[in-house]
Amino acid sequence: MATSARPLARQDQINWTSVIAFIVFHAGAVAALFFFTWPAFFVALALYYVSLSLGIGMGYHRLLTHRSYVPPKWIEYFLAICGTLALEGGPLSWVTTHRIHHKYSDQDGDPHSPNDGKWWSHLLWMTVGDATNCTPEEYRRYSPDLCRDPFLVWLSKYFWVPLAVVGVVLFAWGGWPFLLWGIFFRVTVGLHSTWMVNSLTHFWGSRRFATSDGSRNNLLVGLLTFGEGWHNNHHAFPTSARHGLAWYELDISWMGIRFLKAIGLAKAVRTASVDTKFRESATEAAREKTLAVSSQDR
Repeated sequence: MATSARPLARQDQINWTSVIAFIVFHAGAVAALFFFTWPAFFVALALYYVSLSLGIGMGYHRLLTHRSYVPPKWIEYFLAICGTLALEGGPLSWVTTHRIHHKYSDQDGDPHSPNDGKWWSHLLWMTVGDATNCTPEEYRRYSPDLCRDPFLVWLSKYFWVPLAVVGVVLFAWGGWPFLLWGIFFRVTVGLHSTWMVNSLTHFWGSRRFATSDGSRNNLLVGLLTFGEGWHNNHHAFPTSARHGLAWYELDISWMGIRFLKAIGLAKAVRTASVDTKFRESATEAAREKTLAVSSQDR
């Protein structure tokens, strides 16, 4: 397997698609403050859970990226659709980028390491160059499992469709308050919460395991992202469906996976615990298996 670092994104070109989208959604989030209603707030709260816990945490991250558990296909597709509601791209680009991040975590080639700047890791990596647009070669190399799934390939191309449909429904149901809070405000807060996993949890927090990167456990990010903030735990054991390893580390997404397991809709659930002895060799082996990179897929 090749070990040369992936080239960093070109930083001499502005990604206008990302910049314009971020400006529009941040403006909409500010406008939402002038259209506050309690029903709109609770709609936004519900969609925040659906998009970040069901969609990103249980779907894009622990299922599609790390294959930490095996649900029926309809569950996998439902969670992937929920993930598109976070406006973080389609499953193919999200998974590929995250697998690259694990391979080169806090090294040359990591798409969003704080070593290249704290604001770079939080936001700027998506606003310049082609960091958010992985090449077809990278898709085939890092995400061959997703490339073989016609529905996930289609959803990756039209990831904006579910969010647009939800937006139309919200506007028809509750007018501007529902649209601004359920789409613009909720998406903006969700984006910053997810971005904090890339930025804050790589330089602020506690370290339980001596991983080779700067990953840390961060309570604030853990609460905002339904368990994704226990990042040092995750980098120590990437394929574990459980990120909050101690009883006091609240992990809502893990609770969702455990519920699916209890009712027979999740099998082969991989878990680590706080008292698991950390071995770098075992972690690296799990990480390599997670990436699913093989010579025939290059």
